Amino acid sequence: MESILNANSIAFIGLCNEYRLALQDAREAERDEFIDHMLRLLPRLYISATDLKVDSVFEDEDPFLTEVLDEDYYEAIRRNVETLLGPDDVYLEVFEEDMKYSDTPVAASVSEGLADIFQVLYNFLNTIHDATDANMQLAIMAVRDDFRSYWSTPLCNVLRALNHLRYRE
Repeated sequence: MESILNANSIAFIGLCNEYRLALQDAREAERDEFIDHMLRLLPRLYISATDLKVDSVFEDEDPFLTEVLDEDYYEAIRRNVETLLGPDDVYLEVFEEDMKYSDTPVAASVSEGLADIFQVLYNFLNTIHDATDANMQLAIMAVRDDFRSYWSTPLCNVLRALNHLRYRE
């Protein structure tokens, strides 16, 4: 039976898996190699997520991702990246809504941003594992909607912070 997934959806699933593996392996990674890998991977995820399409038959359905990532695993992923980046994990966030009303800078964390993205993609990969074509379409719709409403912003912010770490003097 032929899948109803298009080439971009298949590529997106592959990128999600690459991202999942990179964060799971962060504990053993070299700092500069990890940063370089994220700088190559995050823009590809952004482009692929932007181009996700769902069959119009499913547009009226209620999309869902099965929440399987528990808090302990999330925290382990976040801590591993935080340890890898050390003091460079924290950066100033200029696009934070509260920044308009604050006299002090708003700090953000690369590890938390990457772990937040990891959570969405981990749940997505688990939802589509052994799913029917219809459920895959719903999961793609859910991850696309989550991207638009939430995880596109941390992805861009973390990319900017990692770019600074890579190319600062």
